[in-house]
Amino acid sequence: MKALLEVRGLTKRYAGFALENLCFSLAPGRILGLIGANGAGKSTAFRCMLNLSRPDAGSVSMFGRDFYREEMQCKQEIGVVFGDVDMYPLKRLETITAAVRRFYRNWDSTQYEGWMHRFGLEKKKTFRSLSSGMKTKYLLTLALSHRPRLLLLDEPTSGLDPVSRDELLHIFRDIVREGKCSILFSTHITSDLERCADDIAYLQKGRLIACADKAEFLRSFEALRTPGDAAPLSLEEIMLRTERKNNWDATLV
Repeated sequence: MKALLEVRGLTKRYAGFALENLCFSLAPGRILGLIGANGAGKSTAFRCMLNLSRPDAGSVSMFGRDFYREEMQCKQEIGVVFGDVDMYPLKRLETITAAVRRFYRNWDSTQYEGWMHRFGLEKKKTFRSLSSGMKTKYLLTLALSHRPRLLLLDEPTSGLDPVSRDELLHIFRDIVREGKCSILFSTHITSDLERCADDIAYLQKGRLIACADKAEFLRSFEALRTPGDAAPLSLEEIMLRTERKNNWDATLV
């Protein structure tokens, strides 16, 4: 099936850090989890994909369109959530919604009301008065209310309690089940990805070191196992051992 998202050679260089030659694709009806230590380049990748930071090289295609040439059209069909956004803190949710909905041709008020009710969000509350978890739920409500074909979520489960995280993971699986929508999301909570992701991409110091179907991804790191490991390595353990090994190798150079 034709990919909803294709990233080819995406590169962004800063003083002291570079995202280099990032390449991956996301097929319809799939959840791709992006993992990596803090500073690995996950948020930089998201910002470059969305043209919030202009990349130095590379291309991004969404729904078969060149994103940078047809940015406005593509953004009509995507939903975006950044975990650290603090939008209009003193405004009521109903005021923020009234402003946001005008940007989307396919805004669905019934869908919006449904998500507000499901998440227990009150329209009269200000954004600042919400907990971190409720802010994430409100941002996700906005992202879902125009029926996007692609969701780009940067740390969407951060700040959520275990019950809310479990609810969100079930929602993600429900969203992609029909095969019409795909989700790319980054997280440092790797157990979330083990429960809901179809594919895993691993960024390390700005470089993609692995990207594959989850089962294949886990098999590709079998060399990290030791004789004392009774069970397959978790994503968290893979990250810990890979980072530890690379840091050790760096001290030998």
